Amino acid sequence: MARLGLERSVVDRDTYERTLKRLGEAGVLLPTLRQLQDPSTIPAPVRGRLASVDPDAAHPLNLFRVHWFNDSARTGIASVPGHLELPSALTGVRARIVVALGDRFPMIHAHKVLAAYGCLVPRVVTGQFDPTRHRAVWPSTGNYCRGGVAISRILGCRGVAVLPENMSKERFDWLERWVQDPSDIVRTPGSESNVKEIYDACAAMDRDPANIIFNQFCEFGNYVVHRTVTGAALERLYRSVAEGRREARLAAFVSASGSAGTLAAGDHLKQALGARIVAVEAAECPTLLCNGFGEHNIQGIGDKHVPFIHNVMNTDVVTAVSDRATDTLFTLFQTEVGQRYLVERHGLDAGLVANLKHLGLSSLCNVLAAVKTAKYFDLGPGDVIVTVATDGAAMYGSELEKALRLHFHDRFDAVTAGETFGRSLAGAATDDLLELTHVERKRIFNLGYFTWVEQQGVTLPEFNARASQSFWDGLLSLVPAWDALIGEFNARSGAAAKA
Repeated sequence: MARLGLERSVVDRDTYERTLKRLGEAGVLLPTLRQLQDPSTIPAPVRGRLASVDPDAAHPLNLFRVHWFNDSARTGIASVPGHLELPSALTGVRARIVVALGDRFPMIHAHKVLAAYGCLVPRVVTGQFDPTRHRAVWPSTGNYCRGGVAISRILGCRGVAVLPENMSKERFDWLERWVQDPSDIVRTPGSESNVKEIYDACAAMDRDPANIIFNQFCEFGNYVVHRTVTGAALERLYRSVAEGRREARLAAFVSASGSAGTLAAGDHLKQALGARIVAVEAAECPTLLCNGFGEHNIQGIGDKHVPFIHNVMNTDVVTAVSDRATDTLFTLFQTEVGQRYLVERHGLDAGLVANLKHLGLSSLCNVLAAVKTAKYFDLGPGDVIVTVATDGAAMYGSELEKALRLHFHDRFDAVTAGETFGRSLAGAATDDLLELTHVERKRIFNLGYFTWVEQQGVTLPEFNARASQSFWDGLLSLVPAWDALIGEFNARSGAAAKA
């Protein structure tokens, strides 16, 4: 089960001891999941030292910023996760759509660094990863591999990013600044839809025992950290925006499928607040919706497979959003002409419009899916939909140039701004949306067989076990086990005494 990240005790004592020595010498203190869930529990001396640390530096203390509560300067701790509430004048629906901001995370300005940490910690504290001799391999469509490379730098080991060659230029620019060697960036064929090509590259690398593959699509650390940390953060966010409103209810949690890690927050929100769980994908590649396939440009959401850590049988809705909508809406939100149109023609607050810079392509996908969900269920002003902005516009400057050429022939004016608003936002409809029955859930669940059992070597009992909610709930017992191991590791490495 090593590849699935389910260990809760030390499995290789020699590796463990070498890692203790390396991280102790480097002064690397590992935060517990409890501390990331509630940063007020981070020891005061650590918080004091952290105040002077650049949030974009490869500094060990930045591990204690891998949570949702960083303030707008990304140097302090906020009481509520940073977020935008999108008004009806923008969304066209009566329901309140609240977007948690992922670009406040350290080093990579994206919440995928949390997933990378969640996959790494079990390997470190159980003696499966040795930074003195292992390379950490991070398969991804962009942000997860950046998070992995950042954490690898902190651990003093080589991090290898494996991602499609057609992802945004900004992702590669960042990686080139952070990897130890240019060969640590592995470009696989294709774009967002080509996940199998990533798996194939990792399979070849896995033949070298020096490479440890941190596969976010099947390691349960990804699920556990998001259900525990992201779920609790979003619950606090909802309770904050609902305070004093007796009619408020959390109607839905919306998230693009991706590795399905973020979707795990939905399991927490459904259990705690009864929220529906809405999984989103690209209309050009509707794998969950209708076993479809294709290519698209909503970078960061993955497709053409069902992630192993997707709790399919607990998902309520699948919907799809076109990359034409996200491309053109991104142009509307990120150009001066578009922003002026939103303020002057729709009366939107200029400050809110300026803050739309926090929404990257997959974030817009989530917002549009939230709009579709509100329309489908006839949600009203007492209903709240929570979703996440995985990253911000900063990762997509080159994609804006492409969108202007592809969709507007390099001419974007007030007329095209109005057309874009009408077509891509106001015109968002309830097509490409499926409210799942038990039979539909089983169809999607079974589709994962071909990736995980036939191609990736998962056993049939391991595959089938995930059909039961008790399996997923049982994973929560890993949290106290891992946190205890982290505490023991910090004490033995000597890093805790230096904090």
